Amino acid sequence: MDQPRAHRVQLLSKPHCHLCDDARAVVSAVCAELDIPWSELSIMDDPALYDEYWERIPVVLVDDRVVQFWRVNPELLRGVISV
Repeated sequence: MDQPRAHRVQLLSKPHCHLCDDARAVVSAVCAELDIPWSELSIMDDPALYDEYWERIPVVLVDDRVVQFWRVNPELLRGVISV
């Protein structure tokens, strides 16, 4: 039987962002459910990330591809990382 593909899940956020808090809870829950590690980066710590994503925070990347921003849908995220 094939092993599920290991995905790289990242949450791009910034401090004092209520949408980021909501996204963090969703990403954490879905990744825990699927036993997939994830990481979080603040756009405030990286000028290139800030320039690219400042108006779309929070952003969820899977395998370096934007899959969601602003509001994170758990079903959509689960579907993307379950493949």
